Amino acid sequence: MTLRNHGYLQTIAAIAIFVTGIAVGALATQHVSALNKFGQPKTVVHVVAYKFKDTTSLNDQQQAIEGIKDMAGKIPGIKNIWLKTERNQIRDFSGVYVIEFTSAEAAADYAESPLHDVWRKKWEQLRENSLSFQVSN
Repeated sequence: MTLRNHGYLQTIAAIAIFVTGIAVGALATQHVSALNKFGQPKTVVHVVAYKFKDTTSLNDQQQAIEGIKDMAGKIPGIKNIWLKTERNQIRDFSGVYVIEFTSAEAAADYAESPLHDVWRKKWEQLRENSLSFQVSN
């Protein structure tokens, strides 16, 4: 093999390594950027932290939370609900629930719904306190 052919082989090998590095880097970058993607939906999230009265039975507590599920099936514009409290940092509060609405209008319609009014009256008799927030983008 001549010195000239040896130089060509080294150049081809270097180019092959370079191209392989670019391909591997591009794949790794796609994976990392996919992990960092997030959205900012236009839905409205209604978050409520609540504390039941000490006199509220477990059955009444369960029925009140089930009432949220019942409303979600009947009031238009409710997209998702979360009823199981995973973590609650508000000392002495019983739990948290979340209702996601498709829009601000749907949240307003829920607040004025006769079904919500009936549930709310029962809910207020069972709870000692609650804190509510509505969040959107």
